[in-house]
Amino acid sequence: MKVAILDDYQSVAKDMADWNSLSGATIDFFSDHESDEQNLVNRLKPFDIIMGMRERTPFPKSLIDQLPNLKLLITSGARNASFDLEAATNQGILVCGTQGSGEGPTELTWGLILALLRNIPQEDKLTREGKWGTSIGIGLKGKTIGLLGLGHIGSLVAKIAIAFDMNVIAWSQNLTSERAAECGTRLVSKTDLFELSDILSIHVRLSERTRGLVSEPELNLMKKTAYLINISRGPIVDENR
Repeated sequence: MKVAILDDYQSVAKDMADWNSLSGATIDFFSDHESDEQNLVNRLKPFDIIMGMRERTPFPKSLIDQLPNLKLLITSGARNASFDLEAATNQGILVCGTQGSGEGPTELTWGLILALLRNIPQEDKLTREGKWGTSIGIGLKGKTIGLLGLGHIGSLVAKIAIAFDMNVIAWSQNLTSERAAECGTRLVSKTDLFELSDILSIHVRLSERTRGLVSEPELNLMKKTAYLINISRGPIVDENR
């Protein structure tokens, strides 16, 4: 059995799992990214199992149909929008993902929020240039954070917001007041979410219902001083209108 681990650009995959448990398997780690489809076919033809790192290497029908040995296609993370699931199914290829973790995205969300409100990148740069204390940061206490989506990650973000003594409001298409209360937040309308938030953080999955969920009308509702954080999929925010 031959296994390929793609796009290991940080060369960390060997140490992130116990590969010895795959007795009898030959595992190849690829740190470079191959974007040419024919070169990719030539590289991947021998492999029975392929693991993609998120969506760096798409697997469209044209690629899948040229990999006769492929039996299992894995993505890091729970789902992968760049895999053609129908094409894989038609070829009898099993597609699966790895167990998702909410801690990393939650930490990234708060890292971005704190960096923005406390001007950390700018102050770091200026300090290295011999300057210091050129701006005044914005405190979180008493500010309102709006959560567009209150699933696993959204609820973890809410927990930290409560610890910062913030007002936490939330909205999504299926969110109930009971679920919001369980997470220590308050369900509001979509309009109120955008109008009231000092920080609006997006935590919904990309689907046909959420594609373009945030566009010019919603952005125009926001305070001029508000911040928009999107660690979910880019197309949830329509930047063209």
